[in-house]
Amino acid sequence: MSSFEFNKIFAAVLVAAIVAMLGGFIAKQAVHPEKLVNDAVAIDGAADAGDHGGTKAEDKGPEPILALLAAADVEKGAKVSKACAACHSFEKGGAAKQGPSLWNIVNHDIGAAPGFQYSEGMKNLAGNWDYAHLNQFLTKPKKLIADTKMNYVGLKKPEDRAAIIAWLRTLSDSPAPLPTEAEIAAETAAHAPPAEEAPAPADGAAPAEGAAPPADATAPAEPIKEGAAQNDTAPHAGTELPDSSGGQTAPETALETGMPPPPATPGQTAPAPAAATEEPKAH
Repeated sequence: MSSFEFNKIFAAVLVAAIVAMLGGFIAKQAVHPEKLVNDAVAIDGAADAGDHGGTKAEDKGPEPILALLAAADVEKGAKVSKACAACHSFEKGGAAKQGPSLWNIVNHDIGAAPGFQYSEGMKNLAGNWDYAHLNQFLTKPKKLIADTKMNYVGLKKPEDRAAIIAWLRTLSDSPAPLPTEAEIAAETAAHAPPAEEAPAPADGAAPAEGAAPPADATAPAEPIKEGAAQNDTAPHAGTELPDSSGGQTAPETALETGMPPPPATPGQTAPAPAAATEEPKAH
């Protein structure tokens, strides 16, 4: 290859690099990306960068599994445990591998299996491997113990956790007892959502069933007794009686109009004519 050809190739590469750098500089000046306040996809365990001081939901831990243990599929738990066989032994007297032996692990003291060097977080965790601790650890080990040596992402489905815990329970000469009804009820109550307060009824809303209706200010007054009404409304001597017909005049009789009375219908008697009144003579 001549030096002229080499110079052309070097010049082409140099020009391409300059164009790329110039394009990147122009892009940074022309485009100003905006940072997201919240992640577009929530990641389990990731820190919330968009915390604005609002009330956070209380972390009540993983889903309860005590009610699932009695009917859990032990054979399924044995199949799920195959992912743990590379680091753990399950037989009685088995040696520790990358993790401790899991024989008789249920209700065993945490961080106390012989022949294994535990992390500081595991050593400092008080208690034993009861059903609650196993449920938390199998859900996400590093959430319970940050420096654990167990490099495992965890089991998300509560049915899978119940199955493998039920299988681990069988790895003992005297398996641990199943949870009682009281323990199941306590775990369920601890994970129950908080009760919402009932909103106050709006103005004009119908009263609740069984509630007494409100007093009506426009209700009619208690009627006056008949005796009291007659005593109060009796006319005095010399006063004119009120017209009970409401201002309407009584119909005139046949004598006053000069017209004969209407014929009586069959089965009905004709009304007797009214007696003529004699006008008093002046003396």
